[in-house]
This record gives sequence, C-alpha cells and structure tokens, in this order.
Amino acid sequence: MNTIHTLNEIKQNRRQFLGNAARTVAATQLGMFASAKAQSSTANPEAGRGTHTSFASLRQIDAGLLNVGYAEAGPADGPAVILLHGWPYDIYSFVDVTPRLASAGYHVIVPWLRGYGSTSFLSSTTMRNAQQSAVGLDIIALMDALHIQTAVVGGFDWGARTADVMAALWPERCKAIVSVSGYLISSPAGNQVPWPPEPAFLFWYQYYFATPVGKAGYAKYLDEFNKFIWHQASPKWDFDDATFQRTATAFNNPDHVDIVMHDYRWRLGLADGQRRYDDLEKRLAALPVITVPTITMEGDSNGAIHAPSAAYRNKFSGKYEYRLISGGVGHNLPQEAPQAFSQAIIDVDALSRS
Repeated sequence: MNTIHTLNEIKQNRRQFLGNAARTVAATQLGMFASAKAQSSTANPEAGRGTHTSFASLRQIDAGLLNVGYAEAGPADGPAVILLHGWPYDIYSFVDVTPRLASAGYHVIVPWLRGYGSTSFLSSTTMRNAQQSAVGLDIIALMDALHIQTAVVGGFDWGARTADVMAALWPERCKAIVSVSGYLISSPAGNQVPWPPEPAFLFWYQYYFATPVGKAGYAKYLDEFNKFIWHQASPKWDFDDATFQRTATAFNNPDHVDIVMHDYRWRLGLADGQRRYDDLEKRLAALPVITVPTITMEGDSNGAIHAPSAAYRNKFSGKYEYRLISGGVGHNLPQEAPQAFSQAIIDVDALSRS
C-alpha cells in the first residue's frame, strides 16, 4: 500500500475529519432544541445568495477611538439598521442582505470592526483591545458620529455578541436585535469551566491562539487558516475562491492579528483588559437579561459550537422569536441565507412597533 500522501490529500482528509466532528456535535446540540415557540424555515436558503459582489457606497468616519470604514445603503432618513460581522468574516457577509433592506426603506450601516478592513485606530498608542465592552462602545460611538439615536442591530459571531452587549448595556440605543446563535455575552471567569472533549475540540483555535506559536502561525498562514475555519464552521456551504477573497482582504488590516489574539486570550483569562472597561465588564459578567425585542437564529448545519436555544431562552425577557434555518446553513448565516436574515431584521423591527 502506498503510504505517501500529497499535501492536498492530507488537507482534504483533515477537513473531512473536522467537518464530520463538527456535524456530530452540532447534530447532538440541535437535537436539544425544544422551544415550543421556535420557527423553522424551510425556504430555499440559497435564494438571493451571491446576487451581489460589492457595495454601492463605502465611507470612513472618525468615531470614538477609531476611524471606521463602513458600507452605507438606503435612504438617510429611513429607520437605521446596523449589521455586524464576526471572525473570520467581514462586511461582505451582508453583501446580499444590505440591498434587500435598503430597498425596503432602511438606512443600512455595515462597519468593519476594529482590526478589519479599512477601520483603523486614531492613535498608535491605543491598546489593541478586543474586550466585548470595547467593541460594543465602538458601535455606540459610530452611532453618535452618524447621528443615529436608535437602530435595529443584527449580527453573527462577534457581531451577535456585540448586539447582545449593546442591548444589555444601552437598551435605549437598540430598537431591537437579531442575534445569530443567541446569547453570547460571557466573562473570563465564566469561561474557566472545562468543556467535555467534543465541544472543546471545536475550540481548538482558541487554545492554539493562547500560545506564541499560535499567533505566529495565524500571521503566517492567515488566508489558509481563515478559509479552514470557514469550512469547519459551514461544512455544507460550497463557497468559491472569489467569495472568500473578497473577505480575505479585510484581514490585511495591520491590527488584525493583535485584535484576534487579544479577543480569544482575554476570553480565557490569559490577557488583561483595560481598567476603563471594568465597570462595563462587571455588569456583563452578571449575564444581564436583554429586554429589547429579539429574534435569535441558527443554521441547521452550524459547525461552530453553539448552545441550544432552550439554554438561553430566559436571557431574553422582551418580545422574542427563535428561528432555525434549514437547508445546510452554517455559521455565516447572513451570507448563506440572506433572505432569511433580511426577513428577520424586518420582522424584529415590526415586533418593536407592535
């Protein structure tokens, strides 16, 4: 038997192994979804996917500690919607969502988070900090700079966490939220609880990032690393190279590696935060209930670790819906199922007015 394998074969086998493991854990967790109020969508998740490849308007504005790059669409006097990406993604997760909402009359703002795209720090001396409260304050500062008093906020991954943080700390600024994967507020202390082997396996990159070689490896193999995460998190999404490359340019931000390392090291208590955020983080560590109208969503093939909806249902005390989007939808739900995500934004806005 020939025991010599090509690099491509090794990569393919590794990808299949991770994908199978991810699906095993996800299937186990999805079997726990038991909310009687859950809505399951059987509409074609590919409807509207890949229709757009660019944004009509990209802008820059000073806001708080940052000069923020953002896409903008829709009437300036329309109700505001802010859409927030996660890691390792960027504003192109919403490239098909944005025109749908703009055509429905919304004023849509899609910023690159700190460490991504054309967003930069105004001062070279500012700590490259990715604490959840710091990122939340970035978006509040952006709203202030754009003279937006209230907005519907939607996101996934880091973006969903930020929407949760904003709704918990500044509910008067959040008209309603759409949060993929539910309630994502956490604390370093809370993250000290050990995971069983299978879910811990899905967090392999966090433990890798905790080491110097992990930071060096991420910087050296940036695109390959992040494409690998895309496959793990969305095992049934058959994205092409052009789709990935549109987002990969956002990782060339000079602060990207430092921001990603700080985010995951801080979560595990391996990196310090800044004292200026202590009071906010203390409030978040209490895992406050979110009172604004909320729709939480999940893809039926999310390969990233995620809690069952029943586990976080009591963290939302206002008007609430949960939606499971079927059809092989993974972690990057807005890009994989843009019609479903757009509809959730429109519907949660209606909830806030009912």
